[in-house]
Amino acid sequence: MTAPLRIALIAPNRFPIRQPFAGGLEAHVWHLARALARLGHLVTLFAAPGSEPGPEYPSLAVEALTRSNAAAQRFPLPGAVIESDHHAYLTLMAELAQHGAARFDVIHNHSLHQIPIALAARLRTPMVTTLHTPPFTWLEAAIAASGGRGGTFATVSRHTGAAWARVIGEVSVVPNGIDLRGWPMGPGGQELVWFGRITPEKGPHFAIEAARRCGRHLVLAGPIGNQDYFRDAIRPRLGKAATYAGHLDQRQLAALVGHSAAALVTPLWDEPYGLVVAEALACGTPVVAFARGGIPEVVDARSGRVVPNQDVAAMAAAVTEVVGLSRSAVRDRAIANCCAHTMVASYLDIYRNVIAEQDITHDDRLLRTPSRPRASQQSVEHLRTPA
Repeated sequence: MTAPLRIALIAPNRFPIRQPFAGGLEAHVWHLARALARLGHLVTLFAAPGSEPGPEYPSLAVEALTRSNAAAQRFPLPGAVIESDHHAYLTLMAELAQHGAARFDVIHNHSLHQIPIALAARLRTPMVTTLHTPPFTWLEAAIAASGGRGGTFATVSRHTGAAWARVIGEVSVVPNGIDLRGWPMGPGGQELVWFGRITPEKGPHFAIEAARRCGRHLVLAGPIGNQDYFRDAIRPRLGKAATYAGHLDQRQLAALVGHSAAALVTPLWDEPYGLVVAEALACGTPVVAFARGGIPEVVDARSGRVVPNQDVAAMAAAVTEVVGLSRSAVRDRAIANCCAHTMVASYLDIYRNVIAEQDITHDDRLLRTPSRPRASQQSVEHLRTPA
C-alpha cells in the first residue's frame, strides 16, 4: 500500500468553498478535496474564509486565504485597481516557499490568479496547476515570466488543452469528475431545467426562449451572479414560461434535475468543461447544449444533443428528440466519462510523477522545467503544439 500524500490545494479566492456552490469551480475543488481525503491523503485546502468542505474527514484541513483591506483600495491612477487577491496569494506563496517542503509533498493550484504560477519557481515542492479557463492575458504573462519553471499543467478538456498548448507546449488533459452518489438517477418529469450561475455569459435567457418554443415549462436554479442582468433579462421572462427556484444546495438541486425531462445548457463563451452537463447526465437527465468549448466532448447522441451556438430553434427541436432517450443510458454516459474516481486517480498519478521527478533532480532550490507526466489512466491525455 502506498503512503498517503501530503497535498496542498490552492482554491480560487472569490467565494468560499462550501455549499451551496457559487459556481462549478468551487464545486470541483470541494469534491476533489473530499475525494482525496476519503482515500486517506492528508489534504490542506487554502481557500476563502468561510470555506467548509465538511467535518467528516479529519485528514482534510482548511486554512483561510486572507485579503488585505488596504490592498483593495483604488490606486490613484485612472482605472487602476489593486486587487486584494494579490495580497492573499503573495502571502500564501511566501509561506509555501519558506515552509512548504516540510509540510507538503505536492501543491495543486486551482486559482485563476497569476501569482502562484509566477512564483512557482521559488518553491521546493512540486506544483501542479489545473487551468480551468481558456487562455487570458494575466495567466499567459505569468507562464512566460516563469521561464519554464511554473510547474506542471493540466486542463479539463481537450478543447481547453488545445487552446493552452500554444502557450505551454504540452499539457495533460484530466476531465472533471463528480461524485455520482450525490447525483442519483431520477425519474424524470415534464419540466425542463437550467442550473448554474445566472450571468449573461451563461445565457439562461436563451433557455427560457427555447422552453417557450417547445411548449415546456423551465425551472431555473442557481446563484444570481449579475443582479442587473437578472432584473433586466430574466425576471421579465418569468411566469408562465419559467420560474426561478433560487440558489439550491446540492441535494435539492440533484432532486430538481432528476425530476426534469431535460437540462438546457446555454453558454455564450467557450465553457472549458461544463460541470452542469456531467451532473445532469448522472441524474439520467438528457442534455441539450450549445456546442461551445469542451461540452461536445461530454455529450453524445445517447445522452443528449449539441446545437449551434445561440440557435434557439435548434435547441427547442432537440428537446423533443432527447426526452425519449433512455435515462439509464444517459446515466451510463456519466459513469463512463464523468466519474470522480477516474479524475482523482489521474491526478494522483500526476502527483506521484512530479514528486518522483523532483526527487530525481535533487534540486533544493528551483523547480525544473514542467514535467511531462505519463499517466496510466486513459482519462489523461497530452496535447502538444505542432512541430
